[in-house]
Amino acid sequence: MILVALGANLPSRFGPPRATLEAALARLEAVGLRVLARSPWYLTAPVPASDQPDYVNGVAAVETALDAAATLAALHAVEAEFGRVRTVPNAPRAIDLDLLAHGDAVRAEAPILPHPRMHERAFVLLPLADVAPGWVHPVLRRSVAELIARLPPGQGIRKAE
Repeated sequence: MILVALGANLPSRFGPPRATLEAALARLEAVGLRVLARSPWYLTAPVPASDQPDYVNGVAAVETALDAAATLAALHAVEAEFGRVRTVPNAPRAIDLDLLAHGDAVRAEAPILPHPRMHERAFVLLPLADVAPGWVHPVLRRSVAELIARLPPGQGIRKAE
C-alpha cells in the first residue's frame, strides 16, 4: 500500500486549503498516481505549536507503477505546480504532499521510508486509520491503532465539517 499525507494551511490559486487539497487529489492521476481511498479532512494545530493558521490534513492510499523515488518526485511536481515554495522547516504552506509509505519498503536514504516522524503525528495517524485501519508500521511493527494510543499529548485535531 502506498500512502500519501496531504496538508495545507495557506490559500493557493485554487482557493482555501481544503479546495487546494481537493484539486491536488484530482491532479495525482496526471502524474501517475491513482487514488484508491482517501480520508476525511481534519483540522489540526501546527506541529510544533506556533501562531500559524490551523492545517487541513488528510491521507490517501494510491497505486502506481512508479518506484518510491519517482513517486516522491511526482508528489513534488504537484506541489510545485500548486505553488509550494520551500523556505524554512515547519513554515506555513499552500500545499504539502508527503510520501508516508511505499508498500513495506524500509529506506534509510531519500526517500526515507516509512516517513520518519509519522508515528509521532496525530494529523497523519488519525486520517491514516480512516484509510488503512489494518496498516502496520514496517519498522516499529505496531498497528496504526497502537501508534495512535502512543501519541504524545496536546496535538489539537478534529474532523472538518
